[in-house]
Amino acid sequence: MNSPRDTVLLPLMLLYGAASLLHFFHNAVYLHDYPNLPAWLTAGGVWAAWLLVAGTGVAGYWIYSRLSRLGGTVLIAVYAAFGLAGLDHYTVAPVAAHSIAMNLTILLEAATGVVLLVYVAQCALSSGQRASLGG
Repeated sequence: MNSPRDTVLLPLMLLYGAASLLHFFHNAVYLHDYPNLPAWLTAGGVWAAWLLVAGTGVAGYWIYSRLSRLGGTVLIAVYAAFGLAGLDHYTVAPVAAHSIAMNLTILLEAATGVVLLVYVAQCALSSGQRASLGG
């Protein structure tokens, strides 16, 4: 019962997952170089946050493919939206205060998260339209 969109969803999720991993890796390794982050934040805390993000994606895809398209879609949308959380770096320090690598990893994670979120929303909306049309 796979649709053609299923062949696009997993690669988009993996692409966002790789961008997210890259940003969190950079954040954990260079934590003290990121401007104005709270002193209590540790590399272990960064990794714990990434595990939560990644776990949400894994759970979302598992639910989507095995239990409930709707439930999985909602969780995948949450997973994708987590990509926008990296933009929070700019609430504590301007873009210019971050290195090129910091900005690239932040923006790559956000951009791939948006692409995934738009794709999931488009799929959900088109499924909803088909259902309301009886098809």
